[in-house]
Order: sequence, then structure tokens, then C-alpha cells
Amino acid sequence: MNAPSPRRVLAGLLVLAWLLVGVSGAYRYVHRYDLYRGFAKPHTPAGVPRGTVSEVRFRSRALAATEHFDIYLPPGYAAAAAAGRRFPVLYLLHGFPGQPRVFVDAGAIGVDADVMIARRAIRPAILVMPAGPKGYFHGDTEWANASAGRWMDEVLEIVRLVDRRYATLRDRQHRGLAGLSEGGYGAINIALRHLGLFSIAQSWSGYFRQTRSSVFAHATPAAILANSPVDYVPAMAPRIRRLGFRAWLYQGRVDTSPPADMTRFGDELHAAGAEVHYGFFRGGHDWALWRRQLPHMLRVASRWFGQRPGGARAFSRTGHSLPLPVLQRIRRARVRRCLAKVPGPGVHIGGGCRRLRRAHRRALRRAVASG
Repeated sequence: MNAPSPRRVLAGLLVLAWLLVGVSGAYRYVHRYDLYRGFAKPHTPAGVPRGTVSEVRFRSRALAATEHFDIYLPPGYAAAAAAGRRFPVLYLLHGFPGQPRVFVDAGAIGVDADVMIARRAIRPAILVMPAGPKGYFHGDTEWANASAGRWMDEVLEIVRLVDRRYATLRDRQHRGLAGLSEGGYGAINIALRHLGLFSIAQSWSGYFRQTRSSVFAHATPAAILANSPVDYVPAMAPRIRRLGFRAWLYQGRVDTSPPADMTRFGDELHAAGAEVHYGFFRGGHDWALWRRQLPHMLRVASRWFGQRPGGARAFSRTGHSLPLPVLQRIRRARVRRCLAKVPGPGVHIGGGCRRLRRAHRRALRRAVASG
């Protein structure tokens, strides 16, 4: 048998090298998109003092595992803490799928905080970003105590740990909870169920009612009710009025969640005695919207830290959703993209698509069962 000629060997090696370069390039592109969601890597401008972002690992009793969170410390934190200064804290919950670093890489929250602190647009604050399950596509949690584990309790563990290790202002008036998508739901649910810890909550494209699906697929009716803020908030009115509570709720004008869900919950929360502001902004359910609104949400939290909530007299609404026929056309197009698993421009493939696919499978099963 004749050995391959040097020319053929060289050609084979060139093809192999070309394939490896292509695969490597594709991997780098996907990895970079996963990190920055199509945006340039964020950089704090020259001359602006920089805060620090680090990962903190700890042993979670709630989950019986080693977990972690990311933490942003403002510029000059070490010297200020040594001099006895303490800082308010905003906790941020990511969506599904996701990891805490997405706030820094895709959301540019560290850069925004650096610039806004330097310009005195916000007061220096600590930002804490808890992590969900390890692995980007691992199961969701709803940030609740459910079949996936005691994830609500894990958030509370992190609050206690941060207060022990860092120079925080350890009262509810200087502690807020925010989140996007599934994290927006978690922020509202956890904050309302622990009013003694949080006076501020923000929901970015979140939802406000739990359903018998995912981690609540086998939950009791009582557990569903206890994790559906729109249903339990009226009963909380006496405590909300006594302690005070502030909430900022928003979603994109073309989000697939019905706009009436957010307005209904905002109205219920306001009627229970909370200061409520909600808005519809240009965009969908994606990082283009969340990144654009992030400085606004930091400014809101900074202004609210340390102040007694204004109560039921304080209420505002910003913007409007699109007309229902337009939203229905957009939703139909989004369902087609979700079911095809093709993101399309500006579409966030996450909890929204996951729920749409699950609902579609249920509908197909019902159709088959009915003959």
C-alpha cells in the first residue's frame, strides 16, 4: 500500500487547521456573545475611579452545598470601611438561564456604578449578585423554596453573610432587592415575604403569579398561593402600611407578558399601602432593554435608600404598552421563533421561551388525548 504523498498530507493538514480555526472562531464568538450579549466589553472610562468585582464562595446550609455570589464594592471601599463608613446594599437576581456575572458583562453594572458615583448621580453602594444552580442551562429555581431546593433561604443566607463580612448599613431602609425576568419575580416574592429585611424591590420584566409548572409542578394550592404576590399582597396591607415599602416595576413595550399583569399587580400593591411606580419602555424581553434602564434603576434605589417610603399617596406610571393586536402579532412571531429554537434579533431565549415551549407541549398532549 502506497503512503500518501507529501502534497496530500499537507493538504489534509491545511484542511484540518482550517476546520480547527473555524471551530475555535465559532466558539469564541458564541462565548463572547454569551458573556456580553452582543455588546462591546464594558470598560470604565479613563480617569474614573473603579470599583472591584469579585466572586465569594460560601457553604450554604439551605442548599447543603458550596455556593457563590459576585459582589461589587465601590471605589475607595477599603479606606472608607476602615474609617467606619457603611454602605447600602442592592441585591440583584438573574433570570433563567443565567449567572450573576451577566449583570457585569452584559449589563455593565460595574461601569455604570463607577461613572454615576464619580458624577455623584448615585451614592456609593455595594451590589450583590447571587448565583443560581451551577451550569448555564441547569434547572430553574424561581428563587423560591420549592422542588429545586431552598433558593429563597439561600438569598437570605447571603444577606446575613454580607452583613457579617462587609461594611453594610444593616437595616431594611438601606437594603433593596432587584431582578430581571425570573429574578424580577423572585425579587418581589422574596422582598414581600421578608418585609423586615427589605424596604425596596424592583422587577425588570418579571411576573407576579406562580403556576403549577416547573419547580411548582407538584406543589400544593397553598404553596402556589404563598408564592403568587398578586394574590397574597392584599392580605399584607396592614404590615405594608406599618413598615412602608417601595417598588419599581417595568417591562418592555413588546414583552410577551400581558401588560395587564403588571398593572394589576402594581394597582394591588399600591392599594395595600406601598409606594409603587411602573413603566413600559421601548424594547422587548432582552438585555437591550435591561441595560438601557439599568442606570435609571440604580438612581431610583440610591434615592430611596434611607428614606421612609411615601406610602399609598406615591404612585406613578410611565409609558404605555403597544395596542393589543400589535402585541398579538409579535407574540405569534415570538412563539414561532421559540418553538424553532431560533432566537432572532433582539429575542431573549430564556424563561419566556421555556414557558412557551412547555405550554405548547401541554396543548399537543391535550389534543392527542382528546382524539
